[in-house]
Amino acid sequence: MSFIIDKQTMDDLNIFGKQGKNSVFSIYNHTSTRGGAILLEEMFRYPLDNFESIKKRQDIIQYFYHKRTEFPFEGAVFDAVAYYLHNTDTRTRIDAHDDKLRKRFQRLMKTDTEFQMIHKSILGLIYIINTLHDFFEDIEDDERILPEMPEMEEVKNIISDERLRFVKEERETKKLSLEKAGRYDNELRYASNKEMHKILSFIYQLDIYISLAHVAREKEFSFADVQPSDCNILKIDRLFHPLLADPVANTIEVTPQSNVIFLTGANMAGKSTFMKSFGIAVYLAHLGFPVPAREMTFSVRSGMYTTINLPDNLNQGYSHFYAEVLRLKKIANSINHARNMVVIFDELFRGTNVKDAYDATIAVTEAFAMNKNSIFIISTHIIESADILKERCGNIYFLYLPTTLENGVPRYTYTLSPGITDDRHGMMIIRNEQILDILEKKMN
Repeated sequence: MSFIIDKQTMDDLNIFGKQGKNSVFSIYNHTSTRGGAILLEEMFRYPLDNFESIKKRQDIIQYFYHKRTEFPFEGAVFDAVAYYLHNTDTRTRIDAHDDKLRKRFQRLMKTDTEFQMIHKSILGLIYIINTLHDFFEDIEDDERILPEMPEMEEVKNIISDERLRFVKEERETKKLSLEKAGRYDNELRYASNKEMHKILSFIYQLDIYISLAHVAREKEFSFADVQPSDCNILKIDRLFHPLLADPVANTIEVTPQSNVIFLTGANMAGKSTFMKSFGIAVYLAHLGFPVPAREMTFSVRSGMYTTINLPDNLNQGYSHFYAEVLRLKKIANSINHARNMVVIFDELFRGTNVKDAYDATIAVTEAFAMNKNSIFIISTHIIESADILKERCGNIYFLYLPTTLENGVPRYTYTLSPGITDDRHGMMIIRNEQILDILEKKMN
C-alpha cells in the first residue's frame, strides 16, 4: 500500500503547478539528465509510507550531501545513448563485412549521418562506463559508506564483465575502425542491451540523489528524522514555505494529546500559507527528500488530504457547500480505513450560512478529535465554536496568527501564537481601499 494522496491535495500544495513552473517540483528538479528528470517526477507522484524505504532514500541523499559529490557525467551524452539503445532495428546494425558499408566507411565520418550517430553513441557508452568505473573507485576510497542503492551491485558486476573489457582499452579513443565499431555495436546495443539500460537507470538515480543533495545545501533545507508509524509524533522547527522569497518560519509540535490544530486569524494573516507549508513539509518528508525547515521529526503516516482551494463543480450542479460535504465524506471514509492520516481543512464550511457553519464546525471537529492517531488542522472564522470545543475535547491545540494595527492599517506577523483570536479586519480593509467612497461617488 502506498501513501494516500489525491489530485486535490497535490493542487492545493502546488506540487507540480501549471506546466511545472513556480511549483514545489521545480525547486527540486535540477537534474543533469532527461532520464533523471523523468524518474524524479515519478518519485514526486508517489510518496512513501514505509519507514525503511524513506530512511534508505534519506541516507543515500545525505551521503552525497556530506561528500559534496558533483555529478561526474556530461549530461548531454545520455539522450543520444538512450535513443541508440532503444533503436534495436537490425537493419541499422553495423556489419563490418558489408562491402557497400566498407566503401562508405572511407568517407563515413563526414557523410554518413546514421553511422555517425551510432559511432558517437558507442563512444558515449564507453565514456559512461569508464566514468562509472572511476565513480565506484572514488566511493571505495571514501571513508564513508554509501548506502546500498537499487541495482548498484548488479551494475558493478555488469561493467566488470569480461565481455566489456574493450571499454577500458578504448578509454581515450576518438575514432573506431569499422571492424571495432561493428563488434562493439553488436555487444552494446544487442547482446548487452538489457544491461546497458540498467546502467542508465542506475545513473539516473545517481543524478537525482546528487542533485537533491545540492538543493538541500543551496536552500538550507534539512533532513527529517523519520520514525516508525507507531511513534505518533510530528515536530517541525522553523518551518517555512519554500516558494516564498522571504518567508516567516514557524515551529509546531503535534502529539496524541494535541493532534487537532484549531487555527484562527484574520483574512491575510497567513493561515493558508502556514497550512500549505505544513502540508508540503509532510509531503516531502514522505518522499525522503530534504524539507524546508531547520529540523523535523515525524512518524510515518498513511496519507494526507487537504482542502484549501476547493472548487465548485458546476458541471455536476454542485454548490461550494455540497462540494465541501462530498470532500468531507471522502476523507471520513479514508480515515476509517487508514491508520493515521494528516487532514488539513482551510475555512471549514465557508460555503454555507453562519448558523450551519457553527453547528457543523463543532460536530466535525469533535468527531475528528476522537481519532487520536491522525493529525487535523482546521482553520475557521467561526471562533464562537471554540468555547464549546474547549469543554468537549481535551486534545485540541488552539493557535492563531495575530494582527496588529498601525494607524488604522492591519499589520501581520505571520507568527503562530497559542490561543484564539477574534480579529476581523475585513471592513477596515474595504474602507482603507475606499471602495465605499468610489461606489457613493458613482451613485451621486
